Amino acid sequence: MMFPIDQEIRFNVNKYAAAFPLDQANWQLVPNSDGHLHLVNINPYNLPEADPSDPEILFNPESDIEFRLFTRSNPTQAQILDINNPASITGSNFNPAHPTRFTIHGWNGNGGDGLNTRTRDEMLAIGDFNMIAVDWSVAAVNPNYITSRNAVGPAGFGVGRLIDRLIELTGANVNNIYVIGFSLGAHVAGNAGKHHGGHINSIIALDPAGPLFSAGQNDAVSPQDGLYVETIMTNAGLLGINEPLGQSNFYPNGGRTQPGCGTDVAGGCAHGRAPTFYIESLRSSVPFRATRCANHDEVLAGVCTPSGPDANMGGQPSNFGRGVNGIYFLTTNDASPFALG
Repeated sequence: MMFPIDQEIRFNVNKYAAAFPLDQANWQLVPNSDGHLHLVNINPYNLPEADPSDPEILFNPESDIEFRLFTRSNPTQAQILDINNPASITGSNFNPAHPTRFTIHGWNGNGGDGLNTRTRDEMLAIGDFNMIAVDWSVAAVNPNYITSRNAVGPAGFGVGRLIDRLIELTGANVNNIYVIGFSLGAHVAGNAGKHHGGHINSIIALDPAGPLFSAGQNDAVSPQDGLYVETIMTNAGLLGINEPLGQSNFYPNGGRTQPGCGTDVAGGCAHGRAPTFYIESLRSSVPFRATRCANHDEVLAGVCTPSGPDANMGGQPSNFGRGVNGIYFLTTNDASPFALG
């Protein structure tokens, strides 16, 4: 039996080209974490040489990333964890007996943006967690998208180094840690996993950034970055990457455009649906139930042949250990609550 995927979800890149008569090889509309779009040149050969004051050169992940810890004892007032200051860790509310969740913003975001605060609030409503918001805005807030894109590896190294310190100083268990990232932050999350040889429990990559990334690049999120790696693709092929990068890859509404986003020519609304869906999945009594498709080509072609057990997208805890893998398709509502069960 074949389930058709609504033809309206297929994004026609030619519409974008007609609206913006620029060389598609060089220019891209890219949103920041608040969904505001910026027209950026993504051709490194057309850019001037880096200036000595460029943040890409000055970015030191061990000192420039701010790690903000929230727990049920301090749900809204952050405690700052400093990789180079053991007392900031041992004297904090971090409890190695509780699960730890890192959240990582995207381009031009910061530690106080919606992914971080909303995920924190949902998780702490569920139970006792160490919620660590990663603020890598020293590198991520930059009009030059390429500079920020090239910082995902160092930023991921910085997250990995804090995890090293948590293990060393508190006895934290790497198998009790998730790293959750959106857009460029999804690739940062993957690089944190690479730093730990793929032993972090779960990497959740929310519409991993597409411009200047492709599957198999050494700093792109990959299936080997964690014991379980899940991607949620909501603007695949434009602002998000099209190729499956996880062990399980969910394509809500086909993964290109999203109902309720209108024309959304630049894709900002659809891109932002990934963290919205994930955050809803954490406490919703109605799951984001998805059908496992035969392969990725089917989703691109607008069909899905059921192939293996259904699975829930997102959720707390993750799908680790449940045998969830492959390509999944699901439909959603066009407004909150989005899950259809």
